[in-house]
Amino acid sequence: MNQPCTPSGRRTRLAYLALPLALSLAGCSADNQSPTNTSATSSAAPADTPLARQIEHLDRGLLAVPGPEGILVSWRRLYGDNESLNFSLYRNGNRVATAGNHTNFLDREGAPGDAYELHLDQQSVASTEAWQQGYLEIPLTPPADGVTPDGEHYSYTANDASVGDLTGDGRYEIILKWDPTNAKDNSQGGYTGNAFLDAYTLDGEKLWRIDLGRNIRSGAHYTQFMVYDFDGDGMAQIAMKTADGTIDGQGHVIGDPEANWVSDGGKTEVRDRTGSVVTSDGRLMGQLKGRILTGPEYFSVFDGRTGRVLDTVPYIPQRAPGNDNPSIEEMKDIWGDGYGNRSERYLAGVGYLDGERPSVIMARGYYARTVVAAYDFRDGKISTRWVFDSSAPDMPENFGGQGNHQLSIADIDGDGKDEIVYGAMAIDHDGSPKWTTGLGHGDALHVSNLNPENPGLEAFGVYESMRDSGGIGSAMLRLSDGKILWSTPAEKDVGRGVAIDIDPRHPGAEAWATNSNNLYNAKGEVIADTRPRQVNFAIWWDGDLLREILDDTTISKWDWHTNTTVPLLEATGTLSNNGTKATPSLSADILGDWREEVILRAEDNRSLRIYSTPIPTEHSLTTLMHDTQYRVAIAWQNTAYNQPPHPSFFLGHGMDTPPNPARRVVKAE
Repeated sequence: MNQPCTPSGRRTRLAYLALPLALSLAGCSADNQSPTNTSATSSAAPADTPLARQIEHLDRGLLAVPGPEGILVSWRRLYGDNESLNFSLYRNGNRVATAGNHTNFLDREGAPGDAYELHLDQQSVASTEAWQQGYLEIPLTPPADGVTPDGEHYSYTANDASVGDLTGDGRYEIILKWDPTNAKDNSQGGYTGNAFLDAYTLDGEKLWRIDLGRNIRSGAHYTQFMVYDFDGDGMAQIAMKTADGTIDGQGHVIGDPEANWVSDGGKTEVRDRTGSVVTSDGRLMGQLKGRILTGPEYFSVFDGRTGRVLDTVPYIPQRAPGNDNPSIEEMKDIWGDGYGNRSERYLAGVGYLDGERPSVIMARGYYARTVVAAYDFRDGKISTRWVFDSSAPDMPENFGGQGNHQLSIADIDGDGKDEIVYGAMAIDHDGSPKWTTGLGHGDALHVSNLNPENPGLEAFGVYESMRDSGGIGSAMLRLSDGKILWSTPAEKDVGRGVAIDIDPRHPGAEAWATNSNNLYNAKGEVIADTRPRQVNFAIWWDGDLLREILDDTTISKWDWHTNTTVPLLEATGTLSNNGTKATPSLSADILGDWREEVILRAEDNRSLRIYSTPIPTEHSLTTLMHDTQYRVAIAWQNTAYNQPPHPSFFLGHGMDTPPNPARRVVKAE
């Protein structure tokens, strides 16, 4: 009889075959071996029936933010709302506005602490109290300080965050990763403290804490945590890589609680595949110290309400096929180095691979070999949908070494199912190779309808290796087939690039990157010889449809008349994350109308601050969280080098009415 796949310490073995769509699970049900088996996810829709994607049930997200002109009260337009909505707004029991189908109102007579109530067709649908200042403060409880095995003291900083409706009440909760102050990049050796995940309500209640344990190294490339309703029960789960000693939100330990797979950097002999002792080269020993390069790896899904682990399976992609303990020599052969710089770089995402329900994407490697696995979580169990391996013998050329420090998920061919845009290549919804440009690795990627004059979606990205890219520093791609629409040259690594609509005089997004001082329109034409000096994040903040620039802890507006940026918000008392990346904990449309909030950590790491715009707008759009490309971008925003989210349609000056595809709202019972 076939047995379910569960971890069993070092005895568990899982091997992916050298085939792009083949998977072998030792001791597992044969149903999990077929890469095209979708019976566990949903029944196939008839060819002439539009696929209806699962989306969240959300409340109206009512909030009231004080600003220089009064209190801006705003709320969500939801999927399925019609144009004849009749909103009205009450302050302290008295009606102050009949808003019709608008989703915000500037109450010039309002004050902090005032009570607001929103009515729809004369029925109360939401209530809130005006914030005391321009942000909502959520208190945090940092983990205790620690000491590494070699005596280094460390503390904790609030790092990346995500959101999900963990309890099924239509409100988002915040899931926060804590990084130790000795978190490491993969290029560095040394010990790190444990990484932790907390869940907090918007009212400041801490729901649970997950301790990832000593066998998960801390740093931007190690823990990508996906928060989404994967099983369609109306409540979000958390999916991520785990290891022996991970402790869930209820105190249960995954795997062997005593196991220690952390390298001591040479106190234990390091041997090659023949069993011979590797040279005691001091540099190699220093590189190995603190790394986790052996031992079992797991993939786990946790309950959003309690943090309890729901299911755990051996992790795909493995370090080596069928081997939890590869030698240094084997690691060099497989990934290109033996100390984990390449093999321990992880990416993750969420995609509607069947066009109806979300799957988890887990990936390993992008400088050379790339292995990507798609998981489903249904009826309390994890199953593997497919595995892509760039080193498979029948894989076309140039699908290795094309990954970024992040990915994007979108339906790039219009079939209703999502593809994985993995930097300079794309993987189809069924795990097969889609296309590759061969431009190689890059540090930034933007995917949306960046040029509404062209059919379909585009991607704007930057590139690191001029040898691989042929001297191309940045490029705009047509995503249906990967064709390069236009590019700009470079002589060295281009570290940053942005594509957003900041100038109303030119259709579509403007683009700029660090290899040039020029600002380009969506066609690749130079429209200014001065670009914004900020090359980082983006946010919809003020009242028009143009996007603003979010960099570090400042939101700025591009003045296209003077070619300068004008600060709109300077969030004093806060800090950005991830070193020179200077990214927020999260930026997303989590409250109020369609504009985005930004979540930043306080300087003392004792609280998070949620900032929301106090500026009114005449535009009323459906919440961006009901556009599934944007929603899954919020899930993967914490992946490695964080990137801003983009919707599936052009949102900017002169935009058309957004599409209204079939959707299926899932509400908790």
